[in-house]
Amino acid sequence: MIAYDDNDTQNIEIELLLEAIYRKYGYDFRDYSRAHVKRRILHRLVDSGAGSVSEIQGRILYDKKCFEKLIKDLSINVTEMFRDPDFYKTVRTEVIPVLKTYPYIKIWHAGCSTGEEVYSFAVMLKEEGLYDRTQIYATDFNRSVIETAKKGIYPIENIKNYTVNYQKAGGKNSFSDYYMAKYDSVILDQSLKSNIVFAEHNLVSDSVFAEVNMIICRNVLIYFNRKLQNKVLKLFDESLVKGGFLGLGSKETIMFSDIGSNYESISEKQKIYKKRIK
Repeated sequence: MIAYDDNDTQNIEIELLLEAIYRKYGYDFRDYSRAHVKRRILHRLVDSGAGSVSEIQGRILYDKKCFEKLIKDLSINVTEMFRDPDFYKTVRTEVIPVLKTYPYIKIWHAGCSTGEEVYSFAVMLKEEGLYDRTQIYATDFNRSVIETAKKGIYPIENIKNYTVNYQKAGGKNSFSDYYMAKYDSVILDQSLKSNIVFAEHNLVSDSVFAEVNMIICRNVLIYFNRKLQNKVLKLFDESLVKGGFLGLGSKETIMFSDIGSNYESISEKQKIYKKRIK
């Protein structure tokens, strides 16, 4: 008698679910890290009360609301203002002086989630006298998080941590200058939004978004397999002007990638790279 492994069966179900999502809705998670995808799908399985991954597949094919819940589970929304303060400090000292030589600056924040790190950049650029000549494009494939980012309203309970991050990142003012407290939330200064365009963009399936001087995409590539990482890095390479900067997450690198030879390291520790001019 042949013994069947339930784990193998579940892996097959997950492959079929990802294929169904792609065919029905056009969202492609097939080259995401399988460990990440499996963990999030099993989380949805428990929350939904479904008996199997195949049952979830049936639901999402006929019920868009079920699909939207799964999309929220699969998207990566771990973020905070001035996350990894040393990254921002390094940008201030190593990148900002170069950007100051440009008459106009375009920055693409890919995988922006709920917007905290985008507004962090806006604050830093204001303090460095660059915001008025900067256009920031903030994109994510998840429409729900984009809507949250547009509002710029966050839980007041996070402010203490955000303030500490801001100070460690080299902030020049009082962080309280950039928000207004209201009940259990804080509303960011509306002027921070003036040069930000929030838009839907899928790194997996969409093409070049804009020609820019800097791209920030932090802690997103770690959720992709090697093939998809190379595809997205090539997209970034095509979007960056020569001499442009690329900022990645602490566990990510372009070294050993297909585009690695096109870049020099500004800070390997903070994962900031500059595209070679020649």
